[in-house]
Amino acid sequence: MNRVLVVEDDPVAADAHRMYVERVPGFEVAGVVATGGAALRLMERQPVDLVLLDLNLPDGHGLRLVGRMRAAGLTADVIAVTSARDLEVVRQAVSTGVVQYLLKPFTFPSLRDRLERWSRYRDELSGGQASGQDEVDRALSALRSPEGTALPKGLSAPTLAAVTAALRGAAGRGLTATAAARDAGVSRITARRYLEHLVDTGCAVRTPQYGQVGRPELCYRWSTAR
Repeated sequence: MNRVLVVEDDPVAADAHRMYVERVPGFEVAGVVATGGAALRLMERQPVDLVLLDLNLPDGHGLRLVGRMRAAGLTADVIAVTSARDLEVVRQAVSTGVVQYLLKPFTFPSLRDRLERWSRYRDELSGGQASGQDEVDRALSALRSPEGTALPKGLSAPTLAAVTAALRGAAGRGLTATAAARDAGVSRITARRYLEHLVDTGCAVRTPQYGQVGRPELCYRWSTAR
């Protein structure tokens, strides 16, 4: 059984990541913590095979935690789970030994794919010495994701990016489906579908917004807004 530590300071996202991991056969959650310090203490007490690591933590950047892990002799692999899209951060993550980089918002199939590929990668490297270059290439290729979409049928990455940008731009005030549709340049029905997808993946929360007499309208807020 592969033991996974979830390091995420947003409670909604952390709970979603925990549930996702528990749905993948062969994986179990070793713990859920909100800071790098708590993560380090947990890994010093019990074995962890893989860390799902948010890079924006209250007590420092997630890559600092990776450095502290290695200095302490902790060899758990790391998958960065973050909304940070800065390619320099991606380069730094790779240089510290992060094996996968998964951008928020993401779906359960997308995370499942990363976990299953990581598991195959580990299996490929568990046999001692490689018989040749082909075996080394096969092990490394297990980490590469194939071309294709991990989004549910009917959803597109460009539209998801537009709705996500609109929601994150609203900061703490949130958006209704009507407002999100206006900002993203799509219909209200389309905006609602993508907003609900963000809620389902733990990247957004929805609350009723009471105003005029009648049925309240739902207000959506980005759950990891800092």
